[in-house]
Amino acid sequence: MKSFFQFLSEAQSQASMQARKLNLKSDGHGGWLDSRGNFVATTEDGKLKFLDKKKKTTQDDKTSQSRAQAQPKAEPKKAAPQETGAERAKPGEGQEAPAGETTETLTVAFGRFNPPTVGHGKLLAAAKKAAQGEDLKIYPSRSQDPKKNPLDPDMKISYMKKMFPEYEENIINDDEMKSIFNVLVMANEQGYRNVNIVVGSDRQAEFENLAQKYNGELYDFELIRVISAGVRDADAEGVEGMSASKMRKAVVDGDFDAFRRGTPKELDDGDTQALFDAVRQGMKLKAKKKVAEMWEIAPKCDPKGLREQYVNEKIFRIGDVVENLNTGLIGEIIRRGTNHLICVTKENYMFKSWIRDVMESVVNYPGPSGVPAKQREVGTDALRQYAMRSTGTFDIHNFINKYKKKTK
Repeated sequence: MKSFFQFLSEAQSQASMQARKLNLKSDGHGGWLDSRGNFVATTEDGKLKFLDKKKKTTQDDKTSQSRAQAQPKAEPKKAAPQETGAERAKPGEGQEAPAGETTETLTVAFGRFNPPTVGHGKLLAAAKKAAQGEDLKIYPSRSQDPKKNPLDPDMKISYMKKMFPEYEENIINDDEMKSIFNVLVMANEQGYRNVNIVVGSDRQAEFENLAQKYNGELYDFELIRVISAGVRDADAEGVEGMSASKMRKAVVDGDFDAFRRGTPKELDDGDTQALFDAVRQGMKLKAKKKVAEMWEIAPKCDPKGLREQYVNEKIFRIGDVVENLNTGLIGEIIRRGTNHLICVTKENYMFKSWIRDVMESVVNYPGPSGVPAKQREVGTDALRQYAMRSTGTFDIHNFINKYKKKTK
């Protein structure tokens, strides 16, 4: 039988582990502070218990003594408890919260936008409608690779602001927002009580299951709504059928006219040509005569080729580390389904992905994350370069080469 002290130790350890994942710090009295020093949670039954936002002011007063040495920090203001929905801004009224204040509900759109297309304008319009005058934030993902994410985050966001000037202030360039979990944890820390997540209809169920599953554990919202931006039809013409996959295919085919049809009128021909060239360069097409297979670049355009590779176990094997291109989550494959994968992150959070929505994780190459397994084989130059890139030892290697004794 466990002793009381052993039970207490294990309970504290569980709460501490959860707090570390959320970057919370202990106040030494069973309470937890966020990165800005705000009291956000307590330890109850060995787990974190997030504060009821309505009682936050009272809890802050109770813990002010333990934080007497801390520098006072301004907290985002919330709508008064007695304020009703009718008293808040409504769609079309153009009312916004005063500067420095935070509304009760945050509406977010998280996606790759690589490259951004006219179809993404429909997503942003749906997000604005869902926000109903309250806060709206658009988070482009941080992934970059030559096949499915050719534009680096800064360039991608720069073009998004040109293509969608109405949302320029809402598009957030934050290198810490790598996954939908990062976005939701940050929103929770900022004091939002509710959150709307706007996604394409084909991703609604995925985001709904994932966001609700960890509410109360990673973050604590009174209400989470996952809202569809409308039906997506890959075979349709115009906005409904436009996708980043089709845009990348147009670049591979050298079809500028098809690429132009996928951009909004706000982007002139000169900027569209520059975007076309940037995607082509990011895909490294100029350096190669033979391009990657279509199922690698645009899997939605070649589902048969993707399926063949998967069934033959040439891709996405048990133990491989993959990234979900919709949510930004990175995890190890623990189960292979007929057309989906079950993965677990390093923090031990489980998620499910369709094979069309994942790619092998490349955490440090060329910018965000590792390299493919074939480039990490023992005894190869690729492994040496990967190790040196990860540890920042290129200068040491060059120094040794410069001064080592040459043999005759």
